[in-house]
Amino acid sequence: MAGGGGMQMLQTMLLAPFLSLTGSKKMCSFMAKINHDDLVVLKDLLATGKVVPVIDRRYPLRETAEALRYLEEGHARGKVVITVEQSNDD
Repeated sequence: MAGGGGMQMLQTMLLAPFLSLTGSKKMCSFMAKINHDDLVVLKDLLATGKVVPVIDRRYPLRETAEALRYLEEGHARGKVVITVEQSNDD
């Protein structure tokens, strides 16, 4: 899991070991301490193509419910992205 709020993170940390024992999927959690130097390395890896994010599907913001249903089905093989269109109606 990447991202998520405090309560979601707490639930994952508490439930992951139990679900790994009883379920068919193995789960774990980790905490990352992000610093500037690590972000620069990550930026360089992305810029050079050494790390390529896998995007399974993209959904516009208005189809967020459908994106969540797709994730719940467990078929996603990469990230599911919600896109937000910018309005030029200033």
